[in-house]
Amino acid sequence: MITLRKAQDRGHANHGWLDSWHSFSFAGYQDNNHVHFGPLRVINEDRVAAGQGFGSHPHRDMEIISYVLEGELEHKDNMGNGSIIKPGNVQRMSAGTGVVHSEYNPSAVNPAHFLQIWIIPNKAAPASYEEKTFPEEDKRGKFRLVASGTGENGSVTINQDAKLYIGLFDGAETTTLKVNPERLVYVHVARGTVTVNGQKLEAGDAAKIRAESAVTVGEGNGAEVLVFDLPQLQ
Repeated sequence: MITLRKAQDRGHANHGWLDSWHSFSFAGYQDNNHVHFGPLRVINEDRVAAGQGFGSHPHRDMEIISYVLEGELEHKDNMGNGSIIKPGNVQRMSAGTGVVHSEYNPSAVNPAHFLQIWIIPNKAAPASYEEKTFPEEDKRGKFRLVASGTGENGSVTINQDAKLYIGLFDGAETTTLKVNPERLVYVHVARGTVTVNGQKLEAGDAAKIRAESAVTVGEGNGAEVLVFDLPQLQ
């Protein structure tokens, strides 16, 4: 069973310095039909103006993944981490019992376009930070595992029995990802157009998939696709 959600049906907030689209209830956007999908709690598509950003603010009890699509994002936290995240990098911050961080666009001229992803953890763990680079060739025409509960295949490690794959698709490139039909799958198209199990999705669109054994992606046009393999919450 596949349920599509169009990009324009997401929540939207434009603060001038920040233009944000919310796939799930967040801040001023509240939608009882889209609070979470399994442990997937937030996908915010954020565009941050040059020289602007989020000042220091706290988080706790959440696995937070930042994935830059265009531009750069400067991260600092009270654990002593500091980094400039660029396209191809996957940053994971486990908020644990509490962490304070800031995120800024360091460019004086270019906007930063990134996805902020929150996943509900399945256990208590201390706050921690991890960042890895996944080059384009690892994602071209196929899905690359970039986050998992086990850290397998060089992925960043999250405190949840979940997996995040990212792939790039153009033209005749196609692939099939086998999934457990007893689990949940969430597909988010970050950019471009693509077909997912025969249905066309555009940038910002999503597919909620239940009781399927495979996710087949193809007919891409500049497509970047995220696939979340998720447990069903009790």
